[in-house]
Amino acid sequence: MRRAAGLSDTSSPGRRSNPPAAFGYVFPAIRGLQAHREYYVSMCPLRLIPRIFLFNEDELIPELRAQRVLNKGRIPEMARYILDNRDSYTFSALTASIDGDVRFEPLGDTGDAQKLGSLQVSMHARFIINDGQHRRAAIEAAIRENPDLADETIAVVFFLDTGLERCQQMFADLNRHAIRPSTSLGVLYDHREDGAKVVKHSVLKLPLYRDLTEMERSTLSARSRKLFTLSALYTATRALLGRMEDRSDEERRELAISFWDEAAKLFPEWQQVLDQKLSAAEVRRDLLHTHGVVLQALGRVGNALLREQPQAWKKSLKKLSRLDWSRSNAQLWEGRALVGGRVSKASTHVTLTTNRIKAHLGLSLTPEEQRIEDAFLRGEHAAR
Repeated sequence: MRRAAGLSDTSSPGRRSNPPAAFGYVFPAIRGLQAHREYYVSMCPLRLIPRIFLFNEDELIPELRAQRVLNKGRIPEMARYILDNRDSYTFSALTASIDGDVRFEPLGDTGDAQKLGSLQVSMHARFIINDGQHRRAAIEAAIRENPDLADETIAVVFFLDTGLERCQQMFADLNRHAIRPSTSLGVLYDHREDGAKVVKHSVLKLPLYRDLTEMERSTLSARSRKLFTLSALYTATRALLGRMEDRSDEERRELAISFWDEAAKLFPEWQQVLDQKLSAAEVRRDLLHTHGVVLQALGRVGNALLREQPQAWKKSLKKLSRLDWSRSNAQLWEGRALVGGRVSKASTHVTLTTNRIKAHLGLSLTPEEQRIEDAFLRGEHAAR
């Protein structure tokens, strides 16, 4: 993009009625039509994103803003994503409204040439972001750390501003149908993050998990023939391999495969589902050991075993087969994996479930686990 001199006042369908300024911005653009309104698509160098797309609405009350308040806590993570993945990062287009004089100069008068050309925008115009303010802030932060990013580009969709009400409606419309993909699908399609790669390698390596794991959804319907979700195994495997950054990727993968293979041997119902002797729905309804709260607790317990008993962890793990996993055993699981008879995945209940399994295996609790256990026991005592 460059600054252009002498923007004339020649009539054009995309031009504002006000006379344009003598100097302005020129964007190579494609002209389109939506809801009887013109819009324009262009490519903008990253260096210009922070300069022309300003965001200073933090102090305004919601009804006077055209966007949500910037969540500054998200910016470092998004910037780090760009910087750590220079050869593979992907950002979708920004959407912005132009509040000021604009004019589209097509390359020609017929056919596709009418849609291709240059969008001329007054230097005094304001660019209001309708979608992408966090991407804009992350780009600015990333460029400060790595100036080489400045010459790369991002797509921008420009609409003509017709006032605050229209901008607010655009924000609502752009986000109305935006649905975040399930965690399971995110893990399945993530080929970058180590945890995702490890759990997929483990699941695909072991036939029982491969056949009984729901890869796309993060919840199981009552009629599902699966026992696990990929998201639950992902969380559990991250707990299993926590604080093992000193080990190679290959070692971590082999540990995960070995642990989950061993765990499967302790729960005969899993194999019975695989052999179609039991239904997955029955097992999930009556037993706890396929639910996310228990899988994550098993991961934490496995981490403790691998650290404290690196040579004998399999022998200790076998004691799990003697634990009553019935959901009907309220005395054992109520307040831990269950709350009012319903399974709870809250972090406190994951810890309390971990504590119960550790007690069964004779493992000591960490200081944080002990603090949560003491609070739980005090509550039980007070309830009596």
